Amino acid sequence: MTETPGDVLWCPDQARTEGSEFTRFVTWLTTSGLVTPGTIDDYHALWHWSVTDPNAFWRAFADYIGIVVDTPDGEPVVPDTMPGGRWFPGTTVNYASYALADHDNADEAIVAIDEDGTTTTTTWHELRRQVGALAAFLRQSRVQHGDRVVAILPNRTEAVVGFLAAASVGAVWSIVAPEFGVGAIVSRLQQLEPVVLIAASGYTYGGRRLDRSDVLADIVAQLPSLREIVWVDTAAGVPATSMRTHSWQDVVAAEHEWEADQLPFDHPLWVLFSSGTTGIPKGIVHGHGGVVLEHLKTLTLHADLRPGDKLFVVGTTSWVVWNMLVSGLLRGATIVLLDGNPAHPDIDRVWRVAAENKVSMLGLGAAYTHASMRAQLRPGTDHDLSALRMIQVTGSPLAPDAFRWVYDAVGPVWLASVSGGTDIAGIFLGGAPTEPVRLGRLQPPALGVAAAAWDTAGHPVVGQPGELVITSPMPSMPLYFWNDPDGSRYRESYFSTYAGVWRHGDLVEFDTDRSSVIVGRSDSTLNRNGIRMGPADLYRVVEALPEVEEALVVGVEETDGYYMPLFVQLHTGTDPEAAITAIRNAIRAALSPRYVPDDIIVVSRIPHTRTGKKLEVPVKRILLGHSVDQVVDPGSVDDAQVLIEIRDRTIRQRQVSVP
Repeated sequence: MTETPGDVLWCPDQARTEGSEFTRFVTWLTTSGLVTPGTIDDYHALWHWSVTDPNAFWRAFADYIGIVVDTPDGEPVVPDTMPGGRWFPGTTVNYASYALADHDNADEAIVAIDEDGTTTTTTWHELRRQVGALAAFLRQSRVQHGDRVVAILPNRTEAVVGFLAAASVGAVWSIVAPEFGVGAIVSRLQQLEPVVLIAASGYTYGGRRLDRSDVLADIVAQLPSLREIVWVDTAAGVPATSMRTHSWQDVVAAEHEWEADQLPFDHPLWVLFSSGTTGIPKGIVHGHGGVVLEHLKTLTLHADLRPGDKLFVVGTTSWVVWNMLVSGLLRGATIVLLDGNPAHPDIDRVWRVAAENKVSMLGLGAAYTHASMRAQLRPGTDHDLSALRMIQVTGSPLAPDAFRWVYDAVGPVWLASVSGGTDIAGIFLGGAPTEPVRLGRLQPPALGVAAAAWDTAGHPVVGQPGELVITSPMPSMPLYFWNDPDGSRYRESYFSTYAGVWRHGDLVEFDTDRSSVIVGRSDSTLNRNGIRMGPADLYRVVEALPEVEEALVVGVEETDGYYMPLFVQLHTGTDPEAAITAIRNAIRAALSPRYVPDDIIVVSRIPHTRTGKKLEVPVKRILLGHSVDQVVDPGSVDDAQVLIEIRDRTIRQRQVSVP
C-alpha cells in the first residue's frame, strides 16, 4: 500500500501509554486535586489546559518534578507578558544540583566513545568528584557569579565536567566545537570577555589526528580577558602563551567535596550562539531555572526518558542538541557521547553505537537520517535495537520518505520529528508520547507551548502556511542577548512583527489535529505569482529522486521579475542532462508547473551551517549581488568555496554579471 501525507505510521499500544511518564503526570494531577477527574483524558486535553491556564500547569509540573519554588501559590511568571517576564521570582536553583542529584554512585553517568572506538565510562561518583575538583579550581581562581568560563572542546566527558563545574560556581558557560575556524571562534568568545578557557589542543575527525596548538595560541592572543587556561589532551602539543596554564589531569585529580551555589531562578546559565552565517553571532542567554524546568518537561513528558535509560544524541558541542543531551543527567539517565565524525568509518556507525550501548532514546539530525536512508541501511536487521524506544529528529524537516524508511528499516519505534531551536534551547512542536505518528508530520505542540500559525494580519490559520508564533511565555525563552543592553536586538528578532507575541521566523502549517509541517524559514519562502511555498515541499520531491544527493532552492526578487534557481548535488556517475529532465518532470507532476525552476544548476555539493542547515538565505543574498565575504563568516559554514562555485555557475548559466 502507498501511504499518503498524514497517514498513521505508528501508534503507542495500551501498555506503553499506561506506563508513560505522561500518564503518570496526568494521574498525579488528578489525585492531587489539581484537575477534575475525567477532564484530562488525552494529550490534546492536557495541552489545552497547559496553554489556557499556564500558571497552573507550570506550578503543577514544578511540584511534580521536584523543583522547590518559594512562591508555590504565586504566579510563575511576573509579569505574564513577553518579553520581560521573570519566572518564579524569589526561587533559588542551580542546574548542577539537579544534574548531580542523588543516584547510585556506582551506576554509569557517562559513556564516552572516541572515534577509534575507545570507550570510557564515568560513574555518578566519579562525575561528582571531577566536577567538585574543577569547581574548587574555579573558586580558587577567583571566578565570581556571572564571570564567563568558556571551552573549545569536542564531545567528550571533559566538556560535561567543565559545564557542570561552571554552573556549580555560578559562572556563565559557553562552548565552541574545535572544528570551527579561528574567526568563528573568536567572534563568539571575544564578545563574552571570558576569564577561564578550557581547551583541547587537538582532536580527531575522519580518522585524522588534528593538532590545534598553533590555532589555539592565535585564539588566546585575541582573548585578553583570560586569567587562566586549562589544557585538555596535550598530546598534540601545548600552545605557546604567556598566560597561566594548567593541565586538566592535574586539576581534576585534586580531592574536593562537590557543592553548588544556590542562585536566582533567572541567573544566567550559558550563552548559546546563533549560526553566525550572516553576521556576528548573537549570544543567546538562558537561565538556570528556565532550562531546568523546560528540559525536565521535555525529557520527561515529551521523550518519556526515565532514570537508568541511555540517551544518545548525535551532534557537536556547538549545537544546542548537545545541551539537551547533557540534560539527560537531570533525569538520571546515562548519556552517551560520540566524539569525531559520526559517519566514520561508515554511515552505519551511529546505529552500531546505539545497539552496542542499548540506547533507549536516539537523537539524530534530519541530514544524518536522510543519509542513512540514501545509503539503504537496514539498522533494525543488522543490529539489535531492541532497547530503542524513541528516535527524535531535528535540525531541518524530515522528508516523508525518511519517515517510511525508519518504519521499514529500523522498526516500530516512536519517531518524533520535532521543531525548536537554539533560541529557546528546547522544542515548540512534536514529541507527544500518546499520539500517533503521521507520515511527514510533526506531532502536536509541546505542553505549555501556545503555538499557532498566523497570517500577516495576525489571524490564526489552519490548513495553510502561516508564521509560527508563540502567544504566551516559555521558561526557556532567552533572558536577553549578550551585549544588547537596551534589549533592542532581542525585541527586533522576535517581537517586531506582532506586538507581545513571539514570531519564530518559520512558516508552519497546522492540521485540525494540531499536527504540523514546517514549510521553511519565512525569509527563504518561495513566492511565485503570489503563491507561497516552502523549500521543503520542493526538496521532498527532488531529493526522493535516485539521481539526486541533495538540493537547494532560492527565490530571488529582481527588478525585472522573480528568479528561482535550483542547485543540485548529483550522485556520482549520474548523467546531468538526464537528471535535470527527471527533476523538471517530477516537480511538474508532483507540485505544479509554476514551481519548475528557471534554472537547474549542478554543483559539487550543497553548503550548510556547521550544524547541517542549508544556506538558502546566504545563497539568495549572494545572487542579489552581495560578496561571499559580506554574507558569511567562512568559519561558520562547512565549505565557503561552494558558495563561490554557486555564484560563478549561476553567472555562467544566466550569462550576466553580478555586481
